[in-house]
Amino acid sequence: MNPSDPVPATFAASVRVARHSAGHEPEQCDDFVAVEEPLEIRVNGRPFAVVMRTPGHDLELSAGYLLSEGILTQRGQIVRIGPCLARAPGEADNVVAVELTDFDARKLRTLARTSTMGSSCGTCGKTSIEQVHQNFPPLTPQATVTAALIQALPARLAQHQNVFHATGGLHGAALFRDDGALVKVREDVGRHNAVDKLLGWALLNGAMPLAGHGLFVSGRISFEIVQKALAARIGLVAGISAPTSLAVDFARASGQTLVGFVRDGRANVYAGALK
Repeated sequence: MNPSDPVPATFAASVRVARHSAGHEPEQCDDFVAVEEPLEIRVNGRPFAVVMRTPGHDLELSAGYLLSEGILTQRGQIVRIGPCLARAPGEADNVVAVELTDFDARKLRTLARTSTMGSSCGTCGKTSIEQVHQNFPPLTPQATVTAALIQALPARLAQHQNVFHATGGLHGAALFRDDGALVKVREDVGRHNAVDKLLGWALLNGAMPLAGHGLFVSGRISFEIVQKALAARIGLVAGISAPTSLAVDFARASGQTLVGFVRDGRANVYAGALK
């Protein structure tokens, strides 16, 4: 399976810049920047959330977001997911409508929020690990991946970060099997969005749960990243940068392996263990 899909043209935009170099006059040239736009997710006709994201793979993002919020657990709950068919004339095409069956309406009302979320915000308001475990029980710890496999992931992810190489402005997330095979890679201006796109891809393609898989991210590992992995039953989360203290606490309480500072042939294990 090719982990990289064709890059949507909406991922990057060309802008005119003045480029300064030491000892030279400013040069007018074109540059590419990562696109960031709002996406509204509507559930059964009602606004649920607005996220700031890089356009592309919006259906995956919406499905993954609902999964990590505990609204969705399986593909069969989705009656329809697609562009909103009830847009007003002139309304932007940045709305995904999701029709669900067999869901907790009370939870949906409780979690629904229409305020715009920044691309670095993530899933806010879950301050209790115990609360999360009510929806997503802890896993049984297993050491199934070697340190050598983890240390090879940054270079392998970089090979598939096409938009990052063009803009320098996107995070990457990779889903990989315990044998090291990359399954899918997604990019987004938000770390958590890239992860939601992966989870949504797995949900929509009948690949859930993701036991026997790991998640690798290109930046900091925050609480919401590890929580989203647990929602998909992913037992190993690793990243190029540092984890936060709450991410460490959560991974330890959830039976997950958490590995940070995976770079230059090194890796720090903060929870769980490697083979």
